[in-house]
Amino acid sequence: MKFKNLTAVALGTAAFLFGVAPNGEFGFASAQAQTESVRPEVGRLLRDASGLIKSGKFKDALAKVRDAEAIGNRTASENYSIEGMRIAAASGAGDADSMVRAFEAMKATGRLGQAAQLNMIESIAGTYLRSKDNVKALNWAQRYFREGGNSATMKQVLTNAQYLSGDMSSIIRETLNEVTADEKAGRTPAADKLNLLLNAASRAKDTSAESFALEKLLTYYPKKEYWADVLGRVQQKKSFSDRFALDVYRLKLATGNMRDANDYMEMSQLAAQAGNPDEGKLVVDKGLAAGVLGQGAEGARHKRLLDLMVKKSAEAKLALPAAQASASSAKDGNALVTLGLGYAFRGDAAKGVQVIEQGIEKGSLKRPEDAKLYLGLAQSMAGDPSKAQATWRSVKGTDGAADLARLWVVQARSVKR
Repeated sequence: MKFKNLTAVALGTAAFLFGVAPNGEFGFASAQAQTESVRPEVGRLLRDASGLIKSGKFKDALAKVRDAEAIGNRTASENYSIEGMRIAAASGAGDADSMVRAFEAMKATGRLGQAAQLNMIESIAGTYLRSKDNVKALNWAQRYFREGGNSATMKQVLTNAQYLSGDMSSIIRETLNEVTADEKAGRTPAADKLNLLLNAASRAKDTSAESFALEKLLTYYPKKEYWADVLGRVQQKKSFSDRFALDVYRLKLATGNMRDANDYMEMSQLAAQAGNPDEGKLVVDKGLAAGVLGQGAEGARHKRLLDLMVKKSAEAKLALPAAQASASSAKDGNALVTLGLGYAFRGDAAKGVQVIEQGIEKGSLKRPEDAKLYLGLAQSMAGDPSKAQATWRSVKGTDGAADLARLWVVQARSVKR
């Protein structure tokens, strides 16, 4: 991060408040200072320090300031001018401790205006941060805002200092508030802000904030890389059930994250095993269209997989009347839910929605949250995204169904955007 160079600002402030003329001569400044003079021996040393600052010789300038400080019987005006030159030289030299000494001495006189104080606090915080003294940088950045500052640059200094000093909780709390405020105001949260939240949450092992950041990134910046990240994270949850492997593939396919031929082939086979050979055929077709399947030494194998899916699809179609009758006469709605999802992938999503709803209404479901997940999927395929999102939002639980439903909501929004 680049911080604005406040050496010139500090020297300019010195010129106004301490009587340093543009040519380096010392004279009179504010009305209060006009009643006091800077003796020639003090003024000469400070003039030399001013010239050294302009030449970039900051450490030499500090030595001249110390020489001026060594002169006895100094007046209040001379002390004030010495400290002003000290803070200008120390800023350029990266000597934040000397800047603090000068600032506190100047502030104690009551002659340093609020704007100048904030400029100097800003310079002190930035200098500590550049020196990698992160704790002191954080303290001075916090002081800046306590004393009324509102610089965007200082907000970056504060955030950097928090991050480097390990204060992840403050970053998470403040960034969450900023993202919420952005959304309420109709603004899109900046990607840098969301990435900062993600990194801080990851370091703090705050899974709730981490999920929030990822989902906002997916909502506003739906890059396939972000999807790959979030899908990998959701599968790594200890509570995430293995039975959702096919559902993860569905999201991968929808977000462009199928990596290679193995992904297409495994998804196709999982779909067939789940009773959806039409989905399996669709997956193979997409792999072929993408040029991932049907190529190279494995091309013949991919063709055999397609032939198998075509065969299974035809068999399922022939068995459909019997499957419908069996599902309808069953005591529970489990078979209807499976059958309904099959209708959706067969190309009759409206019929699929109807059948899944019948299954949910019949009840006694082994996994009712899964049924709602698949109802939302069928509703989406039927061209009713509003109903689909409402259904997905109703999915509960901790085994993965709710995570997947939430991601489908985000995916639907990102497509809409």
